[in-house]
Amino acid sequence: MTNTPETGTNVTPAITGPKVSAWNIANVVTVIRLAMVPFFTVCLFLPGTGWRVTALVVFLVASLTDLLDGELARRYGLVTDFGKIADPIADKALIGAALISLSILGELTWWATAVIIGRELGVTMLRFAVLRHGVIPASYGGKVKTVLQILAITFYMWPGVPDLVRWITMGAAVLVTVGTGVDYVVRAIKLRQVARRARAER
Repeated sequence: MTNTPETGTNVTPAITGPKVSAWNIANVVTVIRLAMVPFFTVCLFLPGTGWRVTALVVFLVASLTDLLDGELARRYGLVTDFGKIADPIADKALIGAALISLSILGELTWWATAVIIGRELGVTMLRFAVLRHGVIPASYGGKVKTVLQILAITFYMWPGVPDLVRWITMGAAVLVTVGTGVDYVVRAIKLRQVARRARAER
């Protein structure tokens, strides 16, 4: 596993160290979560309360696997660059599918979907853009953002939840999503600066 000491910039510069195979249980769980996305989407569009509940259960199970793969990776030293990239992609695919589907169904305003997905795509592209300098790890704010998004989507999918509760939760999710997006931009800039200084000192 590649371990990098915490820096003042809260980024993880790329360093050389013992490698862990990308084919491990933590990454397998991540891939399974990604594979659950199309099944969840189909269930959400099928008519009837039973299918709606099924879609909600699949969504929650897939969301919980995010905690599982992270715990497995940390506990057993299975942190890999593949996992650091694939894990947020799987999360974004699940969240994106849920938001777009709810908007198509007319249950969620498109502007909220556009803001959240736009931020997620932007951060994903940013991660790849600075990948040669290092990997930007998930921040605490990013975890809060994910929890709020999952909670908001759950409220929209759960029959009988008051509209006011849905709007407030989704509004909070949008605000935190935008705020953490700005934080990622700042950390990406700092990561490039750290990497350039490291090369200059060689």
